[in-house]
Amino acid sequence: MYKQYSAAPKKFGGHTSTFKTKPRFGGGTKKIFSNNSKPRFGSGGIRHGVVGKKRFGSSRGERIDFSRFIKKGVHVEEKPYVSKHTFADFPFNPQLHKNIKVAGFIDPRPIQDQAIPTVLLGRDVFGMANTGTGKTAAFLLPLIEKIYKTKGMGKREMALIMAPTRELALQIESDFKILSFGLGMFSVACVGGLPIMKQIREIKLGVSFVIGTPGRLRDLIDKKVLNLSTCHSVVLDEADRMLDMGFRDEMVYIIGKIAKERQTLFFSATLSPDIKKLTEHYLKEPAFISVISGETAKNIDQDVVRFRTKEEKLEKLNEILKKDGSDKVLIFREMKHSVDSLAKELHAFGFKVGGIHGDKRSRERIRILDSFKKGHINILIATDVAARGLDIPDVTHVINYDVPQTYDTYVHRIGRTGRSGKKGNALTFVPA
Repeated sequence: MYKQYSAAPKKFGGHTSTFKTKPRFGGGTKKIFSNNSKPRFGSGGIRHGVVGKKRFGSSRGERIDFSRFIKKGVHVEEKPYVSKHTFADFPFNPQLHKNIKVAGFIDPRPIQDQAIPTVLLGRDVFGMANTGTGKTAAFLLPLIEKIYKTKGMGKREMALIMAPTRELALQIESDFKILSFGLGMFSVACVGGLPIMKQIREIKLGVSFVIGTPGRLRDLIDKKVLNLSTCHSVVLDEADRMLDMGFRDEMVYIIGKIAKERQTLFFSATLSPDIKKLTEHYLKEPAFISVISGETAKNIDQDVVRFRTKEEKLEKLNEILKKDGSDKVLIFREMKHSVDSLAKELHAFGFKVGGIHGDKRSRERIRILDSFKKGHINILIATDVAARGLDIPDVTHVINYDVPQTYDTYVHRIGRTGRSGKKGNALTFVPA
């Protein structure tokens, strides 16, 4: 477990400091009003008081007190975050400023406000930020400007962005295409599950940005297709998730192929001992920027749902999904086959539902995710690996149909709801 710092809410506060000093995080004056409404589930449903008596023993040795899954959402009055900069303040070229407007950016979000000037100075950065805080633009914008300037000087330079999942890598590349429009830059998404020969052709044609997952990037390096000797900028996005997924060796191998003189940017939601070791080894006097605000967002209403039998469990899920307000629901399951079986059961009930997991073909996963984002389906069932790194707006409910293996996993799951100041709901099914 990592040390949890006390900080201002996710969209507010956070300071920039060097890694040599202990990071300090700010926050405004708050007034908190509790929502003391009664549990929504009747007998056999939520039972306060006895929850703490049972624990879940995971395969990784962690025992989670079920009472940690219960926390009423609160209304928080915050001193609004005031950006030190506007996007117009940043010394970007005119075309990039146009692209920022086309992308719909108005005021810099905290991670952007603090990270962009630092990255533009050429400093290494360690940013603590969750998905959905605007961190993609926080590193893409200054790196696009950096590569654009080197092109203007007749130099050929490359930026590498590593992400834990193919979905996140494709999402980053999609954002890159919008922000780099008209600048004569090309990118390639190097991810598994999509044709490697197409990726090889694009690399050989010449690209400014390589965005990919560690496994596929290593394959391309080993095939002597991807040469990182001209790469002087590297981003590890969601570095903690890459470690969780067992990519440490690939990460170390790939960084070792990059030019020694480089700018390194790490983004992570946690500061685990393993992450700290990596930062100490690979980052040079980095600026430390955090927009993390405690374990779970204050505006997420968290509860448990008790069940005795498999039939009762499915019946209660059916009741929840039929309730008003269950507009966009993300359901987590532990096993791939469980995703498919639950999707079939809910489809039989008449719900518009889709499921994603590691065994589904890349194109199928992309299609289902796109359907969920656009509202063609309103229920998505996923395993943790398949859903990591996804930024899906307006999720009203996260349902842990299977108890997560660790509390860190729980925090990561429920962080998909209650974003941008909206109310969120998190429900965890536990045996009675």
